[in-house]
Amino acid sequence: MKVVSRYVREQKRYTKNDLKSKFSFDEDGVEKFIKNLKAYGVLKSVKNTDDQLEMSDLVDDDVEITDETAESGDCLYVFTYVGVITCGSRVIKVYPKYLLSKKDDNVLDEMKQVVKVLERYSRSEEQIINVFNGDGENRSFNILAVILFLINDYYEYGIYTNSEDIIEVNGEGEILWGKTIDESFALIEDNRPYYMELYTEKSVEDDMDYFKRLHECVLTECSKQLHAAQLDELFDMDRIELSEETLEDFGDKEYILERIVKELNLQFNTHRQILLKTLYAYISQDRKMLDENDGISMFGTTAYHAVWEKACAEVFDNKLNTMLCQLKMTVPLAEKYQGKKERRQKLIDIIEKPIWQGIDTEAKAADTLIPDLISIPCIDGQDWFIIFDAKYYNLQLEKGKSLRGNPGVGDVTKQYLYQLAYRDFINVHHIVEVRNCFLMPTEGNEIVVKGVAKMQMLEALGLKNIQIRLIPAVKLYDYYLSDVHMNIDELRL
Repeated sequence: MKVVSRYVREQKRYTKNDLKSKFSFDEDGVEKFIKNLKAYGVLKSVKNTDDQLEMSDLVDDDVEITDETAESGDCLYVFTYVGVITCGSRVIKVYPKYLLSKKDDNVLDEMKQVVKVLERYSRSEEQIINVFNGDGENRSFNILAVILFLINDYYEYGIYTNSEDIIEVNGEGEILWGKTIDESFALIEDNRPYYMELYTEKSVEDDMDYFKRLHECVLTECSKQLHAAQLDELFDMDRIELSEETLEDFGDKEYILERIVKELNLQFNTHRQILLKTLYAYISQDRKMLDENDGISMFGTTAYHAVWEKACAEVFDNKLNTMLCQLKMTVPLAEKYQGKKERRQKLIDIIEKPIWQGIDTEAKAADTLIPDLISIPCIDGQDWFIIFDAKYYNLQLEKGKSLRGNPGVGDVTKQYLYQLAYRDFINVHHIVEVRNCFLMPTEGNEIVVKGVAKMQMLEALGLKNIQIRLIPAVKLYDYYLSDVHMNIDELRL
């Protein structure tokens, strides 16, 4: 079976012939490929126009068109996903849309970092492994996610072992004083007992344990599959060769699953239970990653903007969910926020919620404005109040070119309103320096001072215009993966 492993760019427009050529399909094969990817929400189709060919983002006006239109050749296909997808023997590696100048065969280093970012994001969001993708007729076992979980679990915790406690005489383990006193002969000297034989206890791992061998066999098989799919280098995983056995050596599928269920009933350790359940899922589905049945498996997200927002929030020290009493400012918390209830409020709780007033009733709405992140750094001995909005956009703001890839008017007005919502907090704490800023990714190596977004009627209220900064994604991800804050001075706000 020939494995075809290719890179594509998120949000780039591809024709049917592009996909046919890139992934080595005939006409029927590419139609089935497109239909499968669209069913799982990772591929969309839009009208084939000159404007669309120049676009780097999907916008609300880009209404997805139907397969009937697609068959006429009047459409383009857009990957709305970042990560890795396997579809039969085809491996699709989707890199982020801001890598505009990169060629498909020259993005390995950036994609390896993106994979690490996706892994950390998944852990921070406490996402449970998605064993299945889709639902109904489109439900498919997510073999790739299961393989990655098993290998990462092995790197962190090692092989599954069962140990046996054995008792020795004069061994090197812990002395069992009760058994020694009850069953050993003691010599008495100066009214002190001396025991010539001490009973000791130690744990011995059973190298021939069924589940240890089964775990080693599955890991070796998983590693072979990852290598066959040409993904071991992308995920930075060395070959794992722990066993020469095959699953058939452990009995038929029903027998293996029955043994796992019995072992689960004996184990109360949470990690071991999760591992055993994952092994059960892997064996029960009996599916290989590169099966020709076109089953879909995925590692990544259709909401990469949330990953960008999360990384920005951590790197720029988001205080939005910090209690007021824990804010480290150069001035004490103002008296109006010193009450027991007020001190335990979070910065996000200060924003006013809409009140709905009727003729004889009044109610407060549950929702309100929520900024992406707020930072209150001390710069040159003064507190600054900075309202950031992490925008995962490819902004085109160049002389002689039309404006493209820009946040909408709602995003701009909300940034002004955030400052208005915090105006009282800013004033009572004598914070003079206030900034508003959009953060967007760039493939470059330097922070770019791109310009400002402004509305004169809101600027006239004394509100700060929204500055635009393009942040090198590689640099921001380095900070994110290292759990280090970026110096806000670098933004030149």
